[in-house]
Amino acid sequence: MSGTSITEIETYGVERIPDADRTARPLDLFRVAFGGANTFATCVLGSFPILFGLSFWHGLAATGLGLVVGALILAPLSLFGPLNGTNNAVSSSAHLGVHGRIVGSFLSLLTAIAFFSISVWSSGDALVGGAHRLAGLPDTDLSYAVAYGVFAVLVLVVCVYGFRFMLFVNKIAVAAASLLFVLGVFAFAGDFDPSYAGTVHPGDALFWPSFIGAALIVLSNPVSFGAFLGDWSRYIPADTPRGKVMAAAFLSQLATILPFLFGLTTASIIATKAAEYVDPAAPNYVGGLLAVSPGWYFLPVCLIALIGGMSTGTTSLYGTGLDFSSVFPRFSRVQATVFIGTLSILFIFAGRFAANLTQSISTFATLIITCTAPWMVIMMLGYVTRRGWYDPEALQVFNRRQRGGRYWFTHGWNWRGLSAWLVSAGLALAFVNLPGQFVGPLGGLADGIDISLPVGLAVAAILYLALLALFPEPREVYGPAGPRLVRAADTPVLPIVDPAAEAAT
Repeated sequence: MSGTSITEIETYGVERIPDADRTARPLDLFRVAFGGANTFATCVLGSFPILFGLSFWHGLAATGLGLVVGALILAPLSLFGPLNGTNNAVSSSAHLGVHGRIVGSFLSLLTAIAFFSISVWSSGDALVGGAHRLAGLPDTDLSYAVAYGVFAVLVLVVCVYGFRFMLFVNKIAVAAASLLFVLGVFAFAGDFDPSYAGTVHPGDALFWPSFIGAALIVLSNPVSFGAFLGDWSRYIPADTPRGKVMAAAFLSQLATILPFLFGLTTASIIATKAAEYVDPAAPNYVGGLLAVSPGWYFLPVCLIALIGGMSTGTTSLYGTGLDFSSVFPRFSRVQATVFIGTLSILFIFAGRFAANLTQSISTFATLIITCTAPWMVIMMLGYVTRRGWYDPEALQVFNRRQRGGRYWFTHGWNWRGLSAWLVSAGLALAFVNLPGQFVGPLGGLADGIDISLPVGLAVAAILYLALLALFPEPREVYGPAGPRLVRAADTPVLPIVDPAAEAAT
């Protein structure tokens, strides 16, 4: 990307971004990460504490806890992009092997499709519902199909143009959506009662399962960005202070208290004025919001849906295309984006109109995040043990169809990181407890409390460090300063070779 025009199609894939083209700032990372979450889909997540029966204040506490913990887990994942000039899946080659890095690509692919679908569905429903109340637009499947199609195509166009166009969209979205959410204060001030007591209270058997469950749903939102941060931070210069980069990622998630608080507040109003819309068995937050909104706020609801859908959709789909091109290097970033975007659009329509997956996809997204969190822990601990030192050329071995290098390990697989991830992700899934949706075989061991994420995080950390200590990695992967916390082995490292070049000679 030699120029800075937003209408110049980005040509870079997952190869290292040249220093001359890395002109983004930590503020740009903040805008993209915040813009991708400052949306209507986040408001829907913000309504879950009320759906779980918590009072407003207990719901606010659960939201704050989930946001802070999730932001702390996410922030270190912002460092790999500036350091290596590529996305986080490629950077994971250093810890999972040049072939094992497909785990990160696969997780980010599934996460992006899931959250892209949630974004299009929730924003499309809000747009059609608001237009129906505002201008009498027919509330039919055709109207929803048109809304979904418009969202999806607009998002695809932005993603094809690439990072700078996406950054431009998010600059507008951050300010516009924030203003519209603040406008909601005036729309709902008369109806809001902070003393809303909920249906589950301290001392009840369901209180802590509900509180922890709500906090984990909120926490899943920041964690969902873990695989994508490198997609955006790779344009930040390598010499940018690491504290500033992490602060941008951390603060971008704390700032989402705005849409979360909007969802929490309006859900408490809906629960008292339009209780039928928050039936836990079949919640309809969008319908409830429109039912309690004053007439003049229907247009802002439509604008929030449009702006938010564009923002979340672009941040999700851009990473999807980039990761697909990293797994199948024969596809350019543009080709991969168009291909995955088309498949995602087909999935959105089939899931909404043919298979009725709109409720199931939320569960699916939660399960993906449960598997992604241990991967993030392995990345963070790998960064610590390597003292933040990486070989950018060796990271690109898979993309160049080469063999060998510092991160080749055993035929391209680092069984230490892979084993830690497989065991921790499997155990985390076994402890999932989402009543009425998915309960793992060990989900009932904690009195109904979903402890899947804490289990996954803890097991990944303990097991990965234990494997590094018991089975040391080659000294060359640690760079000149050597390892931190673990030992290194004097195992020889194969040189990087190009099979195609060997065949030609």
